[in-house]
Amino acid sequence: MARKNDILSIYTKTVDEIKEAGLFKGEAPICSPQGAKVVLEDGKEYLNMCANNYLGLGNNQRLIDAAKRTYDERGFGVASVRFICGTQDIHKQLEKKISDFLGTDDTILYSSCFDANGGLFETILKAEDAVISDELNHASIIDGVRLCKAKRYRYKNNDMEDLEAKLKEADEAGARIKLIATDGVFSMDGIIANLKGICDLADKYNALVMVDDSHAVGFVGKKGRGTAEYCGVEGRVDIITGTLGKALGGASGGYTSGRQEIIDLLRQQSRPYLFSNSLAPAIVGASMELFDMLRESTELRDHLEEVTTYYRQKLDENGFDVIPGTHPCVPVMIYDEKTAAEFAKRMMEKGVYVVAFSYPVVPKGKARIRTQVCASHTKEDIDFIVKCFIEVREEMGLNK
Repeated sequence: MARKNDILSIYTKTVDEIKEAGLFKGEAPICSPQGAKVVLEDGKEYLNMCANNYLGLGNNQRLIDAAKRTYDERGFGVASVRFICGTQDIHKQLEKKISDFLGTDDTILYSSCFDANGGLFETILKAEDAVISDELNHASIIDGVRLCKAKRYRYKNNDMEDLEAKLKEADEAGARIKLIATDGVFSMDGIIANLKGICDLADKYNALVMVDDSHAVGFVGKKGRGTAEYCGVEGRVDIITGTLGKALGGASGGYTSGRQEIIDLLRQQSRPYLFSNSLAPAIVGASMELFDMLRESTELRDHLEEVTTYYRQKLDENGFDVIPGTHPCVPVMIYDEKTAAEFAKRMMEKGVYVVAFSYPVVPKGKARIRTQVCASHTKEDIDFIVKCFIEVREEMGLNK
């Protein structure tokens, strides 16, 4: 029988192996509000190019003021789940605002999108059903699918021929319900899903469509309504999950929005909804203000689109290996894990906060510096980061 110290040494060895492979993920604590520029523990200011703060609202004063008002009006927390005494009027009001913005029947709030995805599949799919999932889907979709008993099929990323083949397989196996699950944006690559092709196949094979739009709602599409708007399929997506912790203020919280019948069932049987505390009132109050802001103006998403285009052009002109696209997630491919870690370290030394993304976040041999543009960045910021990329590439002797 192994002693406790022997057991713990197994974990120590695993972490040591992670470090040796160049896959260790450290943390650099920020001592300022989230923004285009941040201050770290060393007291230095860094240009932040790795936040999901797409609309630059992490330190927005209007949202901060709304959160403060909510503390006074609704308290610090609700200390309960929704069906006991954890539903305040503002929770229902926020759900209505999200539904109105997305053009869906109804919305249910969760503490995160990870919980929204974790509580979805096992609620609406049984053993006689099938889920057909994109191979590059987010970990929360993968984990959510694992919790359900439906038969699982995986199709190649954004490959409509392979998706159709899997739908045919599910039909031949006698699936009662078929659900296609995809990210709206595959955030490791900045690729937008082909929702038009997906919805067309769903119609052909009588399947439901689920989209995790965490990296899209608020800024993708002319009105920021996400990939369904961008792809011209609004009203054809049955389930949209998303987060309030990225473009929508950057705090926390998630949601599932979609068909009334599905949302009604989730309220009754979705485990993360039934067994987790309600979203904190201050986040709810600030999020309500956020959706008012999105309806008032598209100025932030318009600026984000402009600056993103400028950044992608600059990287391309200077010969960097960047996955093509239009999304503010802009991965600069390095491939080798140890090289990527060293590249990120040198960028930090020059005052640019970036992180090397490596396995298991991305496949082995596909390490990258995944940079992310936000609406508070300026073209001068972009010029600075591109200059630093060029300098580090030369210092490390890397070819264009």
